[in-house]
Amino acid sequence: MKLLVIGSGGREHALAWKLLQSPRVSHVFVAPGNGGTATMARSTNLALSDPDALADFVKKEGIALTVVGPEAPLALGVVDTFRAQGLKIFGPTKAAAQLESSKDFAKAFMVRHQIPTAAYQTFTDPIAAHAYIEAQGAPIVVKADGLAAGKGVVVALTSREAHDAVDAMLGDGSLGAAGARVVIEECLLGEEASFIILCDGKNILPLATSQDHKRLQDADQGPNTGGMGAYSPAPVVSAAIHARVMREVITPTIEGMKADGIPFTGFLYAGLMIGDGDDATRPIKVLEFNCRLGDPETQPILMRIRSDFLEVFEHGVAGTLNQSVIDWDPRTALGVVMASANYPSTPRVGDSIAGIPAAQSDCVVFHAGTALKDGVLQTSGGRVLCITALADNVRATQQRAYDVVKSIHFDGAQYRTDIGWRALEKN
Repeated sequence: MKLLVIGSGGREHALAWKLLQSPRVSHVFVAPGNGGTATMARSTNLALSDPDALADFVKKEGIALTVVGPEAPLALGVVDTFRAQGLKIFGPTKAAAQLESSKDFAKAFMVRHQIPTAAYQTFTDPIAAHAYIEAQGAPIVVKADGLAAGKGVVVALTSREAHDAVDAMLGDGSLGAAGARVVIEECLLGEEASFIILCDGKNILPLATSQDHKRLQDADQGPNTGGMGAYSPAPVVSAAIHARVMREVITPTIEGMKADGIPFTGFLYAGLMIGDGDDATRPIKVLEFNCRLGDPETQPILMRIRSDFLEVFEHGVAGTLNQSVIDWDPRTALGVVMASANYPSTPRVGDSIAGIPAAQSDCVVFHAGTALKDGVLQTSGGRVLCITALADNVRATQQRAYDVVKSIHFDGAQYRTDIGWRALEKN
């Protein structure tokens, strides 16, 4: 059986790696892929991105199933294109993907269906946005309405930062169409967690819990990034919290989409803020929805899956996820992101990468921003690698991952040294 994974990041490398473990998978194509998928056995990169061209390739090559990784193809309607031609693909339609592609759509949806989230207002007029910031004060959060590749959210600790964010998004057009409208919302306090499920339109299958680290520097300092590391499971999501998230967030979201005439299929990622207090009463609010697996959460989550992940996707496209069960490794998985020089503002590319060890059962280096140039592995983006380890506890997993991190070199490399610190604190 041949499969297609759409995307080029660490999430897509991890998906291809996991799917190739199925005894029924002979080959995985990755479009466009990266340096890691280019060098993996039984994997081939494709220089394709247009939905119609991808659909033509799938028909010509006899691809059995396609999995969509990133948000951009979903917003373009790749799922709609494939389904119109009778091709099996796992992901949400263009309409359903608005939960991620439009912050305003998502916020209005949550308010309409009484899903807990931060108070907000949406603006296209910078004068009105500035006035709202003055009235509300800081800290406050400014979000570009559209997709901005992880650069569209500013957690402003001062009013000046918030005003600057509005000027950057609505004023100078630096984010293009994504920043033509902004959502400004209250800054929630607590501990973040990532809650990811699969849905076939009606049935829900939760994945293992995880938590990522958004800030660039240790102790959650510095600018927001796409994620500097993650671990699974997340101790903050106790059994009681898990049940409440399913009851208060996930089920109302899936039912709400169906009620709105937009049934949701694919991965749904709820970024949560979990406040202080007793697990039965502490506030749980949605920071954002993504219509895909998180990155870098995917890497540690997939390290913990023991069962055949292909079977899960087959149930997903058949509408039978209620018959699917995932066998989870009880150990802790943890991933450390190595990023390029000047990330996240203006990442430097073209630096040679050395020292990446071969994959082991307890540690895999997943590629993200890498490319092969004349046989030499080089940096090609902001987040370059995610070194992902598996061990009996957080401390041992952390040690294993960082031992490998120290063996890898490229000029300007930067990484946090405290991934998993919240879990260590809880333990």
